[in-house]
Amino acid sequence: MPMKWTLPPPQGFCRIALHPLSLLVQAIVLAMTLALGTLPAFLPCELQPHGLVNCNWLFLKSVPHFSMAAPRGNVTSLSLSSNRIHHLHDSDFAHLPSLRRLNLKWNCPPVGLSPMHFPCHMTIEPSTFLAVPTLEELNLSYNNIMTVPALPKSLIFLSLSHTNILMLDSASLTGLHALRFLFMDGNCYYKNPCRQALDVAPGALLGLGNLTHLSLKYNNLTVVPRNLPSSLEYLLLSYNRIVKLAPEDLANLTALRVLDVGGNCRRCDHAPNPCMECPRHFPQLHPDTFSHLSRLEGLVLKDSSLSWLNASWFRGLGNLRVLDLSENFLYKCITKTKAFQGLTQLRKLNLSFNYQKRVSFAHLSLAPSFGSLVALKELDMHGIFFRSLDETTLRPLARLPMLQTLHLQMNFINQAQLGIFRAFPGLRYVNLGASKLTATMGEKFWLHPGDLAPAPVDTPSSEDFRPNCSTLNFTLDLSRNNLVTVQPEMFAQLSHLQCLRLSHNCISQAVNGSQFLPLTDLQVLDLSHNKLDLYHEHSFTELPRLEALDLSYNSQPFGMQGVGHNFSFLAHLRTLRHLSLAHNNIHSQVSQQLCSTSLRALDFSGNALGHMWAEGDLYLHFFQGLSGLIWLDLSQNRLHTLLPRTLQNLPKSLQVLRLRDNYLAFFKWWSLKYLPKLEVLDLAGNQLKALTNGSLPAGTRLRRLDVSCNSISFVAPGFFSKAKELQELNLSANALKTVDHSWFGPLASALKTLDVSANPLHCACGAAFMDFLLEVQAAVPGLPSRVKCGSPGQLQGLSIFAQDLRLCLDEALSWDCFALSLLAVALGLGVPMLHHLCGWDLWYCFHLCLAWLPWRGRQSGQGEDALPYDAFVVFDKTQSAVADWVYNELRGQLEERRGRRALRLCLEERDWLPGKTLFENLWASVYGSRKTLFVLAHTDRVSGLLRASFLLAQQRLLEDRKDVVVLVILSPDGRRSRYVRLRQRLCRQSVLLWPHQPSGQRSFWAQLGMALTRDNHHFYNRNFCQGPTAE
Repeated sequence: MPMKWTLPPPQGFCRIALHPLSLLVQAIVLAMTLALGTLPAFLPCELQPHGLVNCNWLFLKSVPHFSMAAPRGNVTSLSLSSNRIHHLHDSDFAHLPSLRRLNLKWNCPPVGLSPMHFPCHMTIEPSTFLAVPTLEELNLSYNNIMTVPALPKSLIFLSLSHTNILMLDSASLTGLHALRFLFMDGNCYYKNPCRQALDVAPGALLGLGNLTHLSLKYNNLTVVPRNLPSSLEYLLLSYNRIVKLAPEDLANLTALRVLDVGGNCRRCDHAPNPCMECPRHFPQLHPDTFSHLSRLEGLVLKDSSLSWLNASWFRGLGNLRVLDLSENFLYKCITKTKAFQGLTQLRKLNLSFNYQKRVSFAHLSLAPSFGSLVALKELDMHGIFFRSLDETTLRPLARLPMLQTLHLQMNFINQAQLGIFRAFPGLRYVNLGASKLTATMGEKFWLHPGDLAPAPVDTPSSEDFRPNCSTLNFTLDLSRNNLVTVQPEMFAQLSHLQCLRLSHNCISQAVNGSQFLPLTDLQVLDLSHNKLDLYHEHSFTELPRLEALDLSYNSQPFGMQGVGHNFSFLAHLRTLRHLSLAHNNIHSQVSQQLCSTSLRALDFSGNALGHMWAEGDLYLHFFQGLSGLIWLDLSQNRLHTLLPRTLQNLPKSLQVLRLRDNYLAFFKWWSLKYLPKLEVLDLAGNQLKALTNGSLPAGTRLRRLDVSCNSISFVAPGFFSKAKELQELNLSANALKTVDHSWFGPLASALKTLDVSANPLHCACGAAFMDFLLEVQAAVPGLPSRVKCGSPGQLQGLSIFAQDLRLCLDEALSWDCFALSLLAVALGLGVPMLHHLCGWDLWYCFHLCLAWLPWRGRQSGQGEDALPYDAFVVFDKTQSAVADWVYNELRGQLEERRGRRALRLCLEERDWLPGKTLFENLWASVYGSRKTLFVLAHTDRVSGLLRASFLLAQQRLLEDRKDVVVLVILSPDGRRSRYVRLRQRLCRQSVLLWPHQPSGQRSFWAQLGMALTRDNHHFYNRNFCQGPTAE
């Protein structure tokens, strides 16, 4: 009977009525939402190609439930690694109908594996994974779970490694008939301790009929689990405690292709972690243990304390391709064993670190049975510690036609004949590194006694630009030795050598073109980390096919004072394409120009080019002779400026220019027109504050620009708009508070990568950058998780999507609007009411108070600092001596000879405006000057302009309460008026007498300058009165 869906009857009108106000609000919100850009579909996670939703490292405490608008049906992979999810609910993944791969590792690690050793336990509800019937891959590693949860039948891959599951029985994995991969490593070992071993019940896995890969490493197993499914192809049981193996342990595993039982009975003198010594007379391997594994291709018996090899162990292993016997005690066995005679298909054999404790053998000769390994391609013999290498050492290998790779490093050889490698027809790579070799005459090398510590890993700096030696026919690695010199006799029979590595030695000779004479086919030469002296013009010219030369980290010779260095040899290397001179601290006394027509890539990082270019034009054309250069690295060259003429003298063929980690604070962007073919510009790690100084020039071919890790806080509008071909832009790790569409113009839609992570974006409500980033979100890597707010404080360090900045309410703006609206309402109600009740009284009181306020119109209109003159000079023009003193002495001293402290004087004949009345000019001069200076020959008779000026000055005293009078008396011996005598008592510094002795004139001018620049109230004598003060 079909089920019918019916709506419940209405329970009154109110239940179904639609309120107009509610409809209006909903309509407004809907309209605003539609008008805005679309948020990333899977916030707070990031949608990546091939249906992967990445939620790693987001500190999530629960599984995110994505919105209905997100295309949840397209999600095939979900990664929730490295979060804090401790509880999984039945409904957590039910909304993802197409989910096939789920990663939940590192959410709740066991105590021993937790970085802070915090206790944690993960709870998984019964139907959590059963609700996802399409699930094929599930990773629950590094979580504290005690039992296997209920799992869907569709599962193909399951990882339960580094958990606390210590029991597997037939009910644990029932129904998983499609399961092919099962990993349960590290559930009981020193980092994840337990009180028992992993217990795999007999037949617990027998129901997994399609299981092909089973890994049970690091579980303290003492026996191989019984009744394993016969479909197994890969069985990994390393680093347990299985010290006995018999045929019944691997019964019925006839499909097995790879078996790893290494590390079960360890040699602890070479162990990098806690180790338990192997018991005496163990391990015990039955002669027929592997005889029935006819399909076996890989066998790992490393770190098993083996001291001999039984030929019967390998009987029946005709398909064996890889055999790992490293870290055993086979140092004597490999000289006489016959165990390898039947391994005709073996491709790779590892015998490394089969040394005898505290013993270095004088000589080593491989057993004749090695000659039976006719398919062998790679042999690893490093760390066996023998002191000589000659033709007898590797004689059985000379008959192996497919041998390509030979590892002999870290053997501390004291005699080596390199010419023996010519007898190996297919040999492509020989590693003799870390043997501390020193060069002698002839074909032998001698070495001083040394320790047995392994060498550190090679630094990959020179590998970034050099062609890969793996594609060449023959490579010889002599790196990390003690070579002091290189002689041609060393390579007498190695003319077919194409790649030679001599890095990390002590070579300190001056190369003169004779060191590598036999190496006529050499293409790659690595001499980094040495002490080479580049002085001769013909250095390396004996290598006619040289394509790559690494001379980086040879800084010692360049640091010697007064020693010159010659790079003219580059012009003679006609095939050289790649050169590294990095990290040599090159700063002076080198060739003024590098010349090469073949060079394509030059690494000049880690030098002192800033110092070289500061020496005038001496090194201005240093790179100009590299006419075919495409790739140039000038990083870490202490560059503080990069002038346009410097770029103008770089090769026009440049396509890639790296200027990372310098000190550039500004860049002339228009100067990029001098590099018409430039496609990649790297300015990361400098000190740029803003992207201004114009914009990227029109017509530039720039495709990638990196200005990350600067201090950029401002970008000019339209800065990138003219770079029509720009596709990748890195603005990360700067000080940007916004990202504006105006920076890019129409270019924004063409960007493939726009990295703005690690910027302190200002996440205010309605932030302009939000809509722009949503518009170009496909080009912004890590937009949901790596693009974060820098302000305000409550959002600092959070994702820009922590709240929707387009619809959020600005709290400060809300309070401002509330205050304004409240004020408007109060005024709207209060003003009419007060006007009606007491309008006349308020009007009267207002004007009464206004009447009591002092008149400050003139002061408020202009302050003293705004007055046009410092002093108005008044004198009697009819007295020629006074006029001459004013124009020649007074004016010259106060206006011309005081420098920056010059005073502005107002003189009647010079500064009065024609067309104005005398009184207008006089009033403007008195009120427009800070002081009024009266120059008098005598004081007994004053009339005319002097009198009028004095009266105006007195009027100003009454109005403004400012005493602006300063008197200069040229005839001090004459009779003085009573006013002058009174003023001398009250304000002595405002009355100055002209001294007739030249020695006193300097003091006079100083006193006059002080009188004209300071207020007179500072000069009044407090014993007689209190002078007027300026308000």
